[in-house]
Amino acid sequence: MANLFDSLLGDVDPSSTFAVVETDGAAWTYGSIIAESGRFANVLNDLDVQPGDRVVAQVPKSLDSIALYLACLRLGAIFVPLNTAYTLHEVDYFISDSAAVLFVCDPACLSRYASVMQKNKVGLETLGAEKDGTLIKKAAQVSEYFASADRQTHDIVAILYTSGTTGRSKGAMLTHANLLSNASTLVKLWRFSDRDVLFHALPIFHTHGLFVATNVVMLSASSMIYVPKFTVDAAIEFLPQCTTMMGVPTYYTRLLNDRRLDAECVRNMRLFVSGSAPLLKETLLRFEQRTGHRILERYGMTETNMIASNPYDGERKAGTVGCPLPDVDVRIRDAHTGLEVSTGDVGILEVKGPNVFCGYWNNPVKTAEEFRQDGYFMTGDLACKDNEGYIEIVGRSKDVIVSGGLNVYPKEIETLLNSVEGVQESAVIGVPHPDFGEAVVGLLVVSRAIFCSDALSVEIQGKLAGYKRPKKLLMIPELPRNSMGKVLKVQLREQYHDLFTNS
Repeated sequence: MANLFDSLLGDVDPSSTFAVVETDGAAWTYGSIIAESGRFANVLNDLDVQPGDRVVAQVPKSLDSIALYLACLRLGAIFVPLNTAYTLHEVDYFISDSAAVLFVCDPACLSRYASVMQKNKVGLETLGAEKDGTLIKKAAQVSEYFASADRQTHDIVAILYTSGTTGRSKGAMLTHANLLSNASTLVKLWRFSDRDVLFHALPIFHTHGLFVATNVVMLSASSMIYVPKFTVDAAIEFLPQCTTMMGVPTYYTRLLNDRRLDAECVRNMRLFVSGSAPLLKETLLRFEQRTGHRILERYGMTETNMIASNPYDGERKAGTVGCPLPDVDVRIRDAHTGLEVSTGDVGILEVKGPNVFCGYWNNPVKTAEEFRQDGYFMTGDLACKDNEGYIEIVGRSKDVIVSGGLNVYPKEIETLLNSVEGVQESAVIGVPHPDFGEAVVGLLVVSRAIFCSDALSVEIQGKLAGYKRPKKLLMIPELPRNSMGKVLKVQLREQYHDLFTNS
């Protein structure tokens, strides 16, 4: 028996607290989440969902949505969570591509999706954030007891669709073994126990909020304060009751903008974790100065879960994502020669380990393209290692700018721009140029009260080679981001595509 459900919850004390919900203050025990997942599993079974069938869910964040995830585990179905921001057109693609048998959505969206599900011959159920929806009604009529389906370690437990920045989104297939190995490693590495209380503000359609935060809580029998989304007010209210927090850099920058964040507010905290997007060195240092806590930055992706982490004990190096996890092998290779690069040199980060997915759903060609013959997955991230093995992520390979035949790595320039007083954040992109092929463009979000363009010019002139210097620096109100805080450089490149070619 290798069912992830039994590994996560098989030995838990049913009377212990699983989560406290911000919206109504209700406390769920482990027994109540297990019971609800059992009822949902019986409903899915009555709907003729079989082991291996795909259940697609686009539902608001609630503990019932966690119960739906667990129900799929118990039944042996494959859980496919979708971003709640996806449009009808996008959902239609995911339903068709996954060959789903059931789609679960917010009751408020029922009429929007009815015709699409009818066209695809897919069952349609609803699940809301307020104990509403057809699944809730049906679950009230069935037993909470359900025997977990017999699963093998290599069986697929979930499909997570990538962001699709280079074409149609691809479904990354994750197995029971993938998710269990990563959760087990993180529980040990980050010292989680049943005494911990996690401030959970992340979305649960993404690997960070679901497979990192929630799985780690369940495997360690800890508890969480569960909020629908991150707000500074909620964080300030609940952090004094918590011991840990996982978030994206935006959460920490917003907290730093509120004077209520201080050492007293985080008096019971032992760990702040950041990921899903790069954490600025300035943010890390300011947070440490304000609270006494140094944020632990880690690194992962949809296809691999977590790959690297700064240490719990030991130096948490600013600008790095730490070292590979104990059971994960990482190497950095030259994109052209395929040879491993020297310490300090930039190359494509490749990873191998029990955390790495088994391939893209219904796409063997793309799967073969992304794996080396010896089993290493090519992440597409540009990285380098220092003498102590700490990894710095330089950017995505597709983000490299080739200007006048020379490679320019955006992160180097962004780090310099962000160090200038008055620059809040920056994004560096390459756009077509009639002479250089691509031109470097810097997009800046600045605090106009203290920003000095002359200081910026001095920094660039003295610290960047000519071919790396931005041909244009543009001030913009904010950088576009996805739901996990990653800057949407594809959108920026499209927006400024004609900056030089039309002049």
